[in-house]
Amino acid sequence: MTAVAWAADALLEASVIGSFSRIGLAARSRLLPEFAGATARLDGRAAIITGATSGIGYAAATRLAGLGAAVHFLARDPGRAAAACQRIAAAAGSRRVSYGLADLNEPGSVRAFAAEYLNSHDRLDILVHNAGAMHASYRVNGAGTELTAAGQVIAPFLLTSLLLPALLAAGRSRVITVSSAGLYTQRLDPAAGQVTARGYRGAAAYARAKRAQVALSREWARRLAGTGVAFHAMHPGWVDTPGIAAALPRFYQVMGPLLRTPGEGADTIVWLASADAARLGSGRFWHDRRPRAEYRLPWTREAPGAARRLWDCIESTGLLGVPSAPR
Repeated sequence: MTAVAWAADALLEASVIGSFSRIGLAARSRLLPEFAGATARLDGRAAIITGATSGIGYAAATRLAGLGAAVHFLARDPGRAAAACQRIAAAAGSRRVSYGLADLNEPGSVRAFAAEYLNSHDRLDILVHNAGAMHASYRVNGAGTELTAAGQVIAPFLLTSLLLPALLAAGRSRVITVSSAGLYTQRLDPAAGQVTARGYRGAAAYARAKRAQVALSREWARRLAGTGVAFHAMHPGWVDTPGIAAALPRFYQVMGPLLRTPGEGADTIVWLASADAARLGSGRFWHDRRPRAEYRLPWTREAPGAARRLWDCIESTGLLGVPSAPR
């Protein structure tokens, strides 16, 4: 990486808008060595991705299938899932696209999805936690857990735990968590799985959940070091998706021309799924194919041991229903 490329990347990252908008990806794809060369094929690999009926997840599933992976995605609505499956298969030119139905807000549904997969598959090479939603008002699932925490903190943790045997059986597998640039505004709360109605703000709850996702990805990497399962968290930048348009209409209106396409938002997901494992390591936080700092504001830095306490807090909720993961 030349000094000019390094300086340009650093300036983009410091500018925020330049980094998170489509400007950043356009510039980096021309400057950074990570963008050089063809994307590696994924023939023979098995992948699961959540939230693939639209947006970034749909784009990532299409790219992964196009690279030869057998893609199985998780969706909630059967009609949308069937339609997305047909579109992904046609766009990727692949017959190895399938789906399972589950509601990530309900742990029992997540457990059923994982059991169904494990009953018919003996390995999993790539697991992508992509699904996410911002809720304007306080809502809870059947167990009384706030939906943002249930779907984006509890569910990915539970799904990873349940699918761990298949991930280990693959030999060298990877788990990719799609976070959000919104995490930079929040400090990790070890009780992130237990959101209350008092003072609830949907955007803040979403950002805290995304901060928790990154901390848990790092904690998974620590606990499973040496097993062959690697963990990566990333943020896709600011992407033009139906979810952003509905949840943040003012931001969407102002930033519209600079928002990335879903395909551009999925770029680093696909790269993390296909790049050389030794090059990537485990436990890092990525944006535009490069490791990035997890913090931009000093008061958002977590206290020592906060990620471990978050892990323990999730396990103590009694919602997981699986043996404790390695410590």
